[in-house]
Amino acid sequence: MITLYDYELSGNCYKLRLLMSILGVKFTPRPVDFYPGREHKSEAFLRLNPLGQVPVLDDGGLILRDAQAILVYLASKYDPSGRWYPREDAALLGRIAMWLAFADQITATASAARLHDGVFYELDIDKARAGAHALFRILDEHFWFAEQTGDQWICTRDHPTIADIACFPYVMLSEEGGIPRLPYPAIRRWTDRVKRVPGFVVMSGIFPTGEAV
Repeated sequence: MITLYDYELSGNCYKLRLLMSILGVKFTPRPVDFYPGREHKSEAFLRLNPLGQVPVLDDGGLILRDAQAILVYLASKYDPSGRWYPREDAALLGRIAMWLAFADQITATASAARLHDGVFYELDIDKARAGAHALFRILDEHFWFAEQTGDQWICTRDHPTIADIACFPYVMLSEEGGIPRLPYPAIRRWTDRVKRVPGFVVMSGIFPTGEAV
């Protein structure tokens, strides 16, 4: 049985819940009182993850931390189609790894701004917002050019990968940190495509897409 040490409002936790829902993987959530309780900094939690961060995954005694690493694990073990993390394609794996690192930069900027506005984290908010906008411009341009050749996803044409799952949450939650998505139409088209993936689930601040007309 999989246990996910989970905080409902965390985009990094949500991306794991989202992938497991899409893959039909059953798990038991173990809520962590991130705020205001700061349970992720408790002695008991630090024994699980000495970095004091959520999420943490326990799969039959295998303890993993870091959302991107856990996405790789879940897709490798629980996706029989091999489409979410295609291990036989070295070039595609390299691109996926590149965009997983990009997702970490979104977390360091857009998510940081959200923490500043929502739970009063101290940081340079102007720098965080400017950094997020710089990343969003890169991502929006990437999608615009991809769409010209029929590609719908970050790394592939016809099927998303864990790169899409990794980047999606904090793009969708960016407005909670004062970072609007309106200037990025290609990103908005992509987020609607993600919301139409079978098995898609919502979280607070991320809603279902409207029906196509």
